[in-house]
Amino acid sequence: MDIIEEIMQDPRNKEYTERGCKPILQVSEKAKVLIIGQAPGKKVEESEIPFNDASGVTLRQWMGIDEKTFYSEEIAIMPMDFYYPGKAKTGDLPPRPFVAKSYHKQILAMMPHIQLTILVGNYATSYYLKGMKKKNLTETVRHYQDYLPQYFPIVHPSPLNNIWQKKNPWFKETVVLKLQEEVKKALLSKED
Repeated sequence: MDIIEEIMQDPRNKEYTERGCKPILQVSEKAKVLIIGQAPGKKVEESEIPFNDASGVTLRQWMGIDEKTFYSEEIAIMPMDFYYPGKAKTGDLPPRPFVAKSYHKQILAMMPHIQLTILVGNYATSYYLKGMKKKNLTETVRHYQDYLPQYFPIVHPSPLNNIWQKKNPWFKETVVLKLQEEVKKALLSKED
């Protein structure tokens, strides 16, 4: 049984499977860059294409790559939840915690050539950086170099974070440029 089928057969995902929703992820054995995001939004759930929304446009700009490269075998996308968790008062509900615990390790094992893992937002950074995180996401992102070469933490590219970006101009002036450099380096690397 392949991983998509396994996720769909998981009884904890029954409500999604019954509605005909497929898990949203992009996995390739050839992937060199892995993006671990939050969870698909409503628009992404409908299109079944990861980051097929305003956040995706911004993320591709931040990474310095075009849509063709983003959806190629060299880029993997493994969110903290493979399904849209629903709407909250502000934004979407958080990803369901069991998803990463149950599936991420198995999916990571399928991608032996990952050179760089981009941790998008608080849920991914909290899960993957555990005791290494700074006092908050802003400080974790500000000190991105502490997590290289394996991880590169960034804020979520959602339009909801535009105010944060205005308050923290260093992000685009420094962090985004370094992210583009690291993505380019990873994509140009030779597979081991």
